[in-house]
Amino acid sequence: MSLRFRLLLLMLMSLALFFGYLNLFVPDTIPYNFDRLHIFLFNLCAGGSIVLYFTEGRQKVSPKIIVFLVMAIIYAIFAFFEMYIPVLIIAMILFAIVESIRIKKFSFFPFDFFKSDVPVSAKFHQASLLCLSMGLLISSLVILNNEYFFILVNFPKLQLDTFFLGFSFPLSLITMSLLFSIMKDQGKPILWLKNIGFWFVNLGVIIFFMFIIFEKLMPQVFVTSILFGTVIMILYLLVRLGDDLQQKAFLISGMGFLLYTAITGILYIFYEMSPDYASENYKWLMRMHSFASLYGWNLCGLAIICRFKDFPLKLHSNFLIAFHWITVFFLAPMGTYYKFFACAATICFVVILSAIMFTKGTADSIVSVSK
Repeated sequence: MSLRFRLLLLMLMSLALFFGYLNLFVPDTIPYNFDRLHIFLFNLCAGGSIVLYFTEGRQKVSPKIIVFLVMAIIYAIFAFFEMYIPVLIIAMILFAIVESIRIKKFSFFPFDFFKSDVPVSAKFHQASLLCLSMGLLISSLVILNNEYFFILVNFPKLQLDTFFLGFSFPLSLITMSLLFSIMKDQGKPILWLKNIGFWFVNLGVIIFFMFIIFEKLMPQVFVTSILFGTVIMILYLLVRLGDDLQQKAFLISGMGFLLYTAITGILYIFYEMSPDYASENYKWLMRMHSFASLYGWNLCGLAIICRFKDFPLKLHSNFLIAFHWITVFFLAPMGTYYKFFACAATICFVVILSAIMFTKGTADSIVSVSK
């Protein structure tokens, strides 16, 4: 990936974090939802472009990905200003770009999901692309329903912002693809466990999202508990079977963030069950959950992809990982309430990204792109 494109991604992801804090710096009279820019710039614009770059497997960023990035930024701006006709048109263009790249890499129908001889890393990779294209399509249908047709009106959770959060799922799945790509193959029992991990993660996320829409809290706890157990199993496989690479340390750290998101997610659901529940009272917990997911777990995968062929990098991995945890675990959530911590978290995040994006590599990565 070119230096210029890495710099652009760093700027987008850093701006995304700062937009998450912008409500502290602007008057309450401004009616816009800055969290939308926070979500879009990181997940759809930067994250979606990185996923497509990884899929094409080229050193140079293709014109198709540049078009996707530009259109995604325009999509984010129109969605921020709630101008939904352009959003619907651009969503179909983005959907076509993602599907054209996915079909060229894999196939129109994901038959590979049901083949035991296809690497699980490749299954997660295709699932990431499908999740990205379906997220664009489904969010467009929600816009049509909520803004124009009003067919489904009895579901309070059927909101645009709920579905826009789904753009983080492709990033999670591509990180899973990276994780499984560095695991050794050790017989059929291990292969079964890998495939169980694939199906539990994907079906679990889909079912969990459905329970959110229908506001079924106890089933959410049940599904989240299963996902938590699945993540522990995958972490065990990574530690045991993962090649001894610099990337492995970052991915193990990422799995720690993922376990943390599962715990905070379950805790938040229990708070929702309490009779005196009010969402504004638990904003801090949801912030801790979202920061660990986006800027902890997902960032680990995206950063590795950006330097995919440059590893190992000339940096102190353990120090950077510890700095990353302090930023995500403490500074970022505190920034929700205090301007000083918001600025400090943004600066630290820029430092972390810069270290990964621009530190000189010492050799080509020996991890091949999943096929």
